[in-house]
Amino acid sequence: MLNTISRTLPFVALMTLVVVASNFLVQFPIPGTVFGINLADLLTYGAFIYPVAFLVTDLTNRQFGPRAARLVVVAGFAIAVAFSIWASTPRIAVASGSAFLLAQLLDISVFNRLRRSSWWKAPLLSSLLGSALDTAIFFSLAFASPFAFIGANDDFAIGSAPILGIVAMEAPRWVSWALGDFAVKMIVGLVMLLPYGAVMSLVKPMPVSEAA
Repeated sequence: MLNTISRTLPFVALMTLVVVASNFLVQFPIPGTVFGINLADLLTYGAFIYPVAFLVTDLTNRQFGPRAARLVVVAGFAIAVAFSIWASTPRIAVASGSAFLLAQLLDISVFNRLRRSSWWKAPLLSSLLGSALDTAIFFSLAFASPFAFIGANDDFAIGSAPILGIVAMEAPRWVSWALGDFAVKMIVGLVMLLPYGAVMSLVKPMPVSEAA
């Protein structure tokens, strides 16, 4: 057990860095317009950072197996939430922690089931499913009014806007953020296949017989 912990410490450190950074940056909408679309109603900077967490989880799972990956997720979760309470707001920390833990555990389960498939299927499908769950849980808990008992919304989250900045129907601003966030996560998930494929020869896969 101690040997597993020592070997996964770099992954825990990287996971913590990714989650704390994304928790902080999710509070800052991207300014400017593209094709007449107000980016502030669509994206936050955190959307580009968080998907890296799935890369860290998948590389850990590939090399050390699902048990070690869960250890990295739980350790990263505990440390990241503690830092996030200081770096952001309590409500963001609660939302991020809940979404992170459930999404990463789903990622681990899907990756482990697909580890015998083509090299790209396990990391791609596990990260996409995990990202969908993460987006749904995080934005609901962080910004939706039914969860206001967790904490008040910051001023930047109050109000409504056209969905995705282009649909005439208006919705709470966080709905567009959630849709934009998931779209970015899908794109970044595809891009993350490049570093994953690049280090496959260095990160030897755990024997399938040991997966659990």
